[in-house]
Amino acid sequence: MQNPLLQVKNLNIAFDTDRGQIRPVRDVSWSIYPGQTLALVGESGCGKSVSALSILRLIPSPPGRVLGGEIIFEGRDLLKLSEAEMRQVRGKDIAMIFQEPMTSLNPVYTIGDQIVEAITLHQHVKTKEALDIAERSLADVGIPAPRLRLKDYPHQMSGGMRQRVMIAMALACKPKLLIADEPTTALDVTVQAQILELLRKLQHERNMAILLITHDLGVVAENADTVGVMYASRIVEYATVEDLFDRPQHPYTEGLFRSMPRLGGKTDRLETIAGTVPNPARFPSGCKFHPRCPRMQGDPKCKDIEPATREVQSQHWAACHHVPNFEQSPITIPHLVHRRSVVAKATEEPAII
Repeated sequence: MQNPLLQVKNLNIAFDTDRGQIRPVRDVSWSIYPGQTLALVGESGCGKSVSALSILRLIPSPPGRVLGGEIIFEGRDLLKLSEAEMRQVRGKDIAMIFQEPMTSLNPVYTIGDQIVEAITLHQHVKTKEALDIAERSLADVGIPAPRLRLKDYPHQMSGGMRQRVMIAMALACKPKLLIADEPTTALDVTVQAQILELLRKLQHERNMAILLITHDLGVVAENADTVGVMYASRIVEYATVEDLFDRPQHPYTEGLFRSMPRLGGKTDRLETIAGTVPNPARFPSGCKFHPRCPRMQGDPKCKDIEPATREVQSQHWAACHHVPNFEQSPITIPHLVHRRSVVAKATEEPAII
């Protein structure tokens, strides 16, 4: 059985504030394999981006700090590496596309300068060769006349072109894992489709793993192999994309699906999830979703006891007191191998640790 490229085990992140400590990431666990796409979904403020930034150790410290857990990349715990060792990982083995391409690029440097900097740092080549690599990277992401565009500044490009530049910069050193944090934010639908198709193409060519962070369940359905649904700092459901869409087990996941617009719907009004995402400084006791949950029905267990993450169906984990088949033993670290992403015999069992 193929080993995971990256494993996150029981990760806990805290921020010290004037109002006390907040924990936007609690006991988060997942894994991703070469060539696989894992999507993290959930409302704003649930901990998706903080989880992703912690992989590259980009959480500012202070006020942020890791309370516990492991981030194992190719057998090494990234949390135990020195800063010099992490600089060799960032951009080379693990790259990230940040939110908002309009503001992620430095406005006072040319596109070429910004891409070449990463190439010379990690590939130890001369400037001329780095420019050639940067030109090929822009060509790979579909930017016309790439040699000329290397001399452009960010303000001379459209939003879609800047997003392509961000992808080119992230992929210039051919990373094994790409973290795409809302890669289609603020882009129109046509450009979104082009960007996602581009990522799929490059992933197939390079057998690259992708951690996709998004609010868009349509994007998840088209691109993900496995999905982790986050709510109030935890992963509350974890499954293959087919199982999640066909048989959602957590009431929060069901609420997300009900709030999606559908063609041919009988009403013009979308359903909503009652209430709001809780403040990390004032999480409710027990199940963090219980104030908004339609399944609760006055059950005191929901208010007092936080549910463990358990395998409720084969290859499907959820954290809820009112899920069928919930009497099975807890699974601490769920790991999924998706049939489209990892070559395995049909009779082999998925990796579960």
